[in-house]
Amino acid sequence: QVQLVESGGGKVQPGGSLRISCAASGFSASEYAMRWYRVPPGKDRELIGGITGRGGITNYVDSVKGRFTISRDDAKNLLYLQMNSLKPEDTAVYFCNTVVRRREYWGQGTQVTVSS
Repeated sequence: QVQLVESGGGKVQPGGSLRISCAASGFSASEYAMRWYRVPPGKDRELIGGITGRGGITNYVDSVKGRFTISRDDAKNLLYLQMNSLKPEDTAVYFCNTVVRRREYWGQGTQVTVSS
């Protein structure tokens, strides 16, 4: 059974860093594209970026490019989102996402709050 579980969220000051994780089970993350999304308070869900399966090529939206890094630990079947130079507008619930065998899966989300 495919499952995604995010962890590592919390509160951080502006300019700080945080790394959140997405534990994948029921499939091999190295073989499927995975993506990070976020839902800011009172706003729609937005795509942050993703990583391809084989090859691990990453891409990002302009608003996080140069600050956020997506990576993957294939041995642990974990997806990461390293967030640096955080801004208050990065406050959101962050979700990981994948499509496996034509079905779309989401984690439960993890809250990231950037505030002094």
